[in-house]
Amino acid sequence: MRFSLSILLLCAASVITLAGRAENSTQPNVLLIISDDQSWGDYSFLGHPHIKTPHLDKLAGESLTYTRGYVAAPLCRPSLASIFSGKHPHEHGITGNDPRIQSGKKAGRTTPELAPLYDAIMDRIDDEPGLAHLLGRAGYRSLQTGKWWEGDPKKRGGFTHAMTHGDPKRGGRHGDAGLKISRQGIKPITDFIAEAGKRKKPFFIWHAPFLPHTPHNPPARLFEKYRAKSTSRFIARYWAMCEWFDETCGELLAHLDDEGLRENTIVLYVTDNGWIQSANSGRYAPRSKRSPNEGGIRTPVMVRWPGQIAQKFDEETLVSSIDLAPTILKACGLPVPPSMKGIDLRDREALIQRNAIFGAAYAHDIFDVARPTLSLQTRYVVKGDWKLLLHHGGPAPGKATELYNLSKDPAEETDLAAKNVDKVKELSAQVAAWWPGPKVTP
Repeated sequence: MRFSLSILLLCAASVITLAGRAENSTQPNVLLIISDDQSWGDYSFLGHPHIKTPHLDKLAGESLTYTRGYVAAPLCRPSLASIFSGKHPHEHGITGNDPRIQSGKKAGRTTPELAPLYDAIMDRIDDEPGLAHLLGRAGYRSLQTGKWWEGDPKKRGGFTHAMTHGDPKRGGRHGDAGLKISRQGIKPITDFIAEAGKRKKPFFIWHAPFLPHTPHNPPARLFEKYRAKSTSRFIARYWAMCEWFDETCGELLAHLDDEGLRENTIVLYVTDNGWIQSANSGRYAPRSKRSPNEGGIRTPVMVRWPGQIAQKFDEETLVSSIDLAPTILKACGLPVPPSMKGIDLRDREALIQRNAIFGAAYAHDIFDVARPTLSLQTRYVVKGDWKLLLHHGGPAPGKATELYNLSKDPAEETDLAAKNVDKVKELSAQVAAWWPGPKVTP
């Protein structure tokens, strides 16, 4: 049986009877799990012939699982900022991982001329309240673990607890100490859950472990297992990392069960961006990370809430990573800010009616947070079976559009733009209505 994968969201609201836990709580807890650099099909529940992910398979089998999920951008920092804020990168301004230095010289984050540029980017997370801010106002304790780019999670992100310090003078860039989570156990999470229970407070956990992200250094037992399945040591290491990540998810989910939190928990899962492992190096292959192709932007999305959300495996409905924030807020009984345009993942009728997902790919470095079009490379829309890419230079110089029928050509091998001019015009108009961007002539 096949299932789908997405963001891990945990909401628990009930009478908790064990010692040290909240009693008669009316607010659910929230746990959000975000995979890092993993292709949308690299799970055994999605039919991968070699990778084994039994714990995520089980989660998918208990969830409302969408296999046609898409991220707002195929790069980690803008994608994560969109998950946290519920907005697209051109709205929050965080379109890349680092600022661009006009001089063109190479520099580190602590370089004096970079400091104000980094501050200008991180300021964007403060412009409007994100998930931790909004949940905090409702009394939630919150913990940041794993990937986090926007400075001090407590000062800027609204978290009450954080593993990441975000100080550039101490090597903070995208997670520092927080990146140890799961690779070195989950004690910071179990300690946080225990403290929230003692305080009788609902909790929100941002869990974005640095897995299966490079460095691909899995346990030897897993590397040897997959080395026997691939002639490429690079692919074997990546496959092993996917199973290692699955094991850590199993450890976390088991702890929730042990603490009696399963029945009062919403679990959502998502990946920040895709990854296709190169067979010849430790890097990613083309048409994956940083690419608007399916290998870069597609992800399974899962929502589990026993007794509240019916399990279903949905291979047709389109969903977006910007749908996560409003789903969390509504599930916790909180209002959704007007700036969040996503749809509650539980409202399948509204999702079906929308039937279109938009996003954009940008340069790795941010030219100007106030002018996102300067970094823009491709805008994309997926509507029904059709997918349109509108290019603005970048990795496809001289090519303005690409059009694919994903039901017949999921690998995007046959560009149908020249034979379907009317469809290109139709979808181009919808992209322009979503975000005009720079002018494109199909």
